Amino acid sequence: MRWFLGLLLAALIGLQWSLWFGGGGWTDVQELREAKRLQQIENEELRGRNRALEAEVEDLRGGSEAVEERARRDLGMIREDEVFFLPVDPGMGLQLESEASRHD
Repeated sequence: MRWFLGLLLAALIGLQWSLWFGGGGWTDVQELREAKRLQQIENEELRGRNRALEAEVEDLRGGSEAVEERARRDLGMIREDEVFFLPVDPGMGLQLESEASRHD
C-alpha cells in the first residue's frame, strides 16, 4: 500500500510539474499576457495616429484652406498678390563673407 501511495504522489508531482513548468504551462501564460499587454499599448498608439491621419484627410477633402496650408508649408508656395519676405540671420551674412574670403 505504501508503494501505491508513493506512485500516486509521483504521478501527481509529474502532472503538476508539466502544468506549471511544461509547454503551455504557467510561465508561457505569463509571457503571453505580457506580450498581449504590449500589443494593446502599441495598438492604442496606432489608433491615435490613425485618428490624426483621418482628421487630416477630412481637412484636405473639406476645404481649400488645408490644401493651401500644406502647399505653403511643404512646397513654399505663395499667392500672386503676396509679398514674400525671407528673414535672414544677421550672423549668417558675416559667416558667408568669411567663407568667401577663405576661398579667394
